[in-house]
Amino acid sequence: MSGYILPILFISLFCYAKHKNVNCYDTFVKGAKKSIPLVVDIFPYIASIMIAVALLRASGITDLLCQLLSPIFNFLGIPTELIELVLLRPFTGSGSYALLDNVLTTYGADSYIARCACVILGCSETIFYVTTVYISQTKIRKLYYAIPIALLCSVVGSILACLLCKII
Repeated sequence: MSGYILPILFISLFCYAKHKNVNCYDTFVKGAKKSIPLVVDIFPYIASIMIAVALLRASGITDLLCQLLSPIFNFLGIPTELIELVLLRPFTGSGSYALLDNVLTTYGADSYIARCACVILGCSETIFYVTTVYISQTKIRKLYYAIPIALLCSVVGSILACLLCKII
């Protein structure tokens, strides 16, 4: 059934556009033209996040943080193997999926660790990525409360993910 959702959505959209006498191709091209300046505006923010994550991983800081935080995360119910995933998820989506691939390859798709990793990725967000895109497009610069609350929610989501995977 899920394989039909996207085609049905597109067909419905084209039928609605035809009913409203909207030229879909011209509208798409106009939207694509507007996206280029947006990409140029956002790129420096995204590049800085990607560089910061690469530096953190290459310098070994993430490994050190994993070792230091493992007793706390283990107490909270998050396995040691997933600490790097929980720490890097707020920064990078593609890096998180690379870590997920590593977990799936190492422990198998049906393992407790793999299920926890999948649920953690599903219940968390790339907080700093979203924040940089948001900041680049708005005049709001005061995120004193938003980022700590988002990080707290991400950790709580990870704890609940591991708890639910253990129960189910």
